[in-house]
Formats: sequence, structure tokens, C-alpha cells
Amino acid sequence: MDDLLLHKIVGFINDTGIECKEGTLPESTFLPGVDIKDGRIVYDKLLLRYPGDLLHEAGHIAVLLPHDRRQAQSPDKLFGDVDPAAAEMAAIAWSWAALQHLQIPPEVVFHEHGYKGGSSNIIENFSAGRYFAVPYLQWLGMTAEPKHPVPASEYTYPKMKHWLRPEKKSG
Repeated sequence: MDDLLLHKIVGFINDTGIECKEGTLPESTFLPGVDIKDGRIVYDKLLLRYPGDLLHEAGHIAVLLPHDRRQAQSPDKLFGDVDPAAAEMAAIAWSWAALQHLQIPPEVVFHEHGYKGGSSNIIENFSAGRYFAVPYLQWLGMTAEPKHPVPASEYTYPKMKHWLRPEKKSG
């Protein structure tokens, strides 16, 4: 395990406002060495196989409304008002933005043992600017789609205006 990489990822997640801390976990978590409890990511360094999984799980939490984030539990209470399929795609797009921000290789998150064998396709598409789920992140107010002209003061994907989904605004 690359301790510097793990430290960089954990620091970033904590900086977004999602708590990520080391702890002791059973071997039977939904991802090896990773669990989500009350909106916090807990990882067991001895069991964690892929530190990039932490970024992906942070993406799941990030797209939830604040009250749903605080209640997030793995594996089945990670969706709030988000459809599970949309949540998965949004977590992928969010974690791509995060790895770009951190300047780490895509294979750290999209490793060969994840994404039902589709990691290389995700890397190929996102590397070519064929982003899926970005319209959804834009709809949530977190970024702007690259194809839309935006004022210079706004962020265009893969840059993020907000790493955490803001509370819904009225009107």
C-alpha cells in the first residue's frame, strides 16, 4: 500500500467535508477494508486493497443531500433521493473529477478488479472527454457541463464548483 497516496486521498476526502478515518473493520465489508457508517467513511488499512475505492465511496456520499449524507450507511443506505443507477454513475463522474484534481492516475480509482470489468472503458471514455453523469452533477449544482458556455467565474467539469451537493434551493 502506498502510504503517501492513501494520505493524499484521505486528506482530500476530509477536506471536502466527508469524514474519512482509519479504524478496525471485519473482513466482510461490502468493499475490502471500507465501510460507511453515519455518513463517515471508515477504512481498515490492513484490509484495504484499493485506496481509490475511498474516492468512489466519497462520491456516493457527496451527491446526497446534507441530511441524507449524515445517514448514509453501506451498502444499502447510500442513495437518499438519488436513483441507485444514477448514484453509481454520479459517483464515477465525481471520482474522476477528484482524481483529476489530485493528479493521480485513473487506474487508482478505476482498477481492474472493480466496475464489473468496465474500468478500462470508463478510463477510455473519460480520457476522451466522453463524460457520463456530468449533466446530473450539473443539475445538482456541483459543476457545469463542458459543452455549455459558462462565465469564467464558474467551474466546468472536471473542475467542481461544489464537492458536496448543496441543499436544494427553493424556487
